[in-house]
Amino acid sequence: MTTYHLRVNGRDHAVDTDPDTPLLYVLRNDLQLNGAKFGCGLGQCGACTVTLGGEAVMSCLVPVSVVGNRAVGTVEGLGTAKAPGVLQQAFIAEQAAQCGYCIAGMMMRAESLLAKNPKPTDAQIRQHMMPNLCRCGTHMRILRAVRRAADALPAKGGKA
Repeated sequence: MTTYHLRVNGRDHAVDTDPDTPLLYVLRNDLQLNGAKFGCGLGQCGACTVTLGGEAVMSCLVPVSVVGNRAVGTVEGLGTAKAPGVLQQAFIAEQAAQCGYCIAGMMMRAESLLAKNPKPTDAQIRQHMMPNLCRCGTHMRILRAVRRAADALPAKGGKA
C-alpha cells in the first residue's frame, strides 16, 4: 500500500491503496464519489469518464499511481441536485438521460470539450463525444444538451 494525495473536485484527499488500483475504484470505493460508473472495464464505453488535468479520461484504465498532481474532476464537482451546473441543467432540459448510466461520463467528456472550446461546432461536439457510448440511444439529446450548455456559456468560456 502507498499513500496517494489526490485533488478531486477542488478538495484534497489522501488515499492508501495499491499503485495499480484504477482511479475509478479509488473514486467510488475510497472517496464515495459514485457518479463515474463501471461499464466495460476496458475503456470502450466511457461510463467511467472523468477529467484528469482537464482532459477526459476513462478512469477504469488510469492507475492511481499516474495521477500525480493533476486535478481530477467528477460529475459531483459540476453542481448539486439543488444547484445544478450549466451542463447539468442542459442535460436535464434536453432530457438526455434515459437509463442514466452513461450520463456522468458524457457530462465529463462534454466538460473537457467546453473548457477548451466553449463554442464548438456540431461536428466538433460529435467528434469529441464519440468515445462515449449510450446504449439507450439518446445521442441526439446528448448532443443537444452539449450545444445548449455551450450556448449558455459566456463567449470566453467557463466552467460548464
